[in-house]
Amino acid sequence: MADRIGAVTMKGNPLTLTGNEVKVGDQAPDVTLVANDLSEVKLSSFKGKKIILSVVPSLDTPVCDLQTKRFNQEASKLSDIVVLTVSKDLPFAQKRWCGTAGATAVKTLSDFRGNFGESYGVLIKGLGLLARAIFVIDEAGKVTYVQLVKEVAAEPNYDEVLKAVKGEACGCGHNH
Repeated sequence: MADRIGAVTMKGNPLTLTGNEVKVGDQAPDVTLVANDLSEVKLSSFKGKKIILSVVPSLDTPVCDLQTKRFNQEASKLSDIVVLTVSKDLPFAQKRWCGTAGATAVKTLSDFRGNFGESYGVLIKGLGLLARAIFVIDEAGKVTYVQLVKEVAAEPNYDEVLKAVKGEACGCGHNH
């Protein structure tokens, strides 16, 4: 298990991420997460669809709330794409958040007892929270785009993610 010291910051303070860094071109690690109803959900169960994996520290924080609402909005316009929001929040908290926010297009999944953070290299060492990151996974289960948000308190670049999921960007930071 590799540590990436200072990979992200929270309010300017460097944090260490632990786990295996997932890169464009990698096969998406198959992990088991927990749905709002406490059922287990394997990432591989979404094979055949494009996935936006929106990873947040906690839905109960303002930026995560904004990020998830924005992806919920976008998801309602994208019929062939699954938007999964992953955090260490308990499934009960995720369910409450979805109800309050009226979020029906995104699916929230909890990593409270799992190894998603380590498998995707986004576990913040010492805090036990997930860093803010976006992974786009294609129908074959391959990672086509990665955005690790450098400052955990900042929102991701949504436009870049949407371009990537529509095949207009390759995840290398350039538009083609």
